[in-house]
Amino acid sequence: MDLKSKIVQQNLPQHIAIIMDGNGRWAKQSGQPRLFGHSNGVRAVREVTEASAELGIKYLTLYAFSTENWNRPEMEVMGLMSLLVDTVGKELDTLLKNNVRLRSIGDLSKLPNSTKDALERAILKTKDNTGLTLILALNYSSRWEILDAVNKISKDIRNGFLPGDINESVFSNYLSTVGIPDPELLIRTSGELRISNFLLWQLAYTELYFTDTFWPDFSRQHFYEAIDSYQSRERRFGKTSEQLETS
Repeated sequence: MDLKSKIVQQNLPQHIAIIMDGNGRWAKQSGQPRLFGHSNGVRAVREVTEASAELGIKYLTLYAFSTENWNRPEMEVMGLMSLLVDTVGKELDTLLKNNVRLRSIGDLSKLPNSTKDALERAILKTKDNTGLTLILALNYSSRWEILDAVNKISKDIRNGFLPGDINESVFSNYLSTVGIPDPELLIRTSGELRISNFLLWQLAYTELYFTDTFWPDFSRQHFYEAIDSYQSRERRFGKTSEQLETS
């Protein structure tokens, strides 16, 4: 049976997050520079985005560049920034055609102006689209996000805007992902078994799926496999199986 036909529409995750890992190692296996892997990873981004839109998934978050990635060789970092500008420009018509809305999370103020401008233009042009919301995590890390939220809360308390207690709902409103539901499924490629400072608050009850496939080789079929794995799991949220059966 085709994997796509196995997917149960009534049990789709409405938000999938992906750590796109393995571009550099994929390039090394081919005897190419690391940026060659990042360039080829764009195909996987396109395939997964199109597959998400076709299935009716509402949110797709891609970990594109972390705050720690600035520590990589300067040539690779600058190449990634240039690649992002080119990709956003080339894919804009496809996003519009497929009714995809683009958003971003992270500290965009640290990005080069050309990268930030290209991203902001695409976000503005797609803001009225009503299909899949594609979220790029750029210059993002969870520790940055949580500390940023704490500082904003502290400022609002000092200014008298938050007289009550700080609960989960209040705290979530200060995160980059405000208004976006927590992911139900996280996919990480390349065989690494860690979260790497990504959406730590939001992943509290997320199902985790790890694959040895490097990101440039990740296809629609791999994506369907991840969703099929998700749909085979029992999500209890602290309850027992018996409680779920009687609810």
